[in-house]
Amino acid sequence: MNLKARRRKQSPLNAEQKIQFKNIELLSTFITDHGKILPRRKTNLTVKQQKELKKAVKRARILSLLPFVLKNKSK
Repeated sequence: MNLKARRRKQSPLNAEQKIQFKNIELLSTFITDHGKILPRRKTNLTVKQQKELKKAVKRARILSLLPFVLKNKSK
């Protein structure tokens, strides 16, 4: 049997780097054009980082730092 060794995906963030709701530039990299949060399989974040990201995005939306839904500018 030829078993391939699976490589672990590296997180794009450092272990020391914290996800905060104030850092809009960082949060916007993990959000789609429509304002949805990207899933873990696309962001390559750890479970803990993904949960922190979810909380930070929701807090930023409530404080009006991020929009809930991006409006269509074509009209």
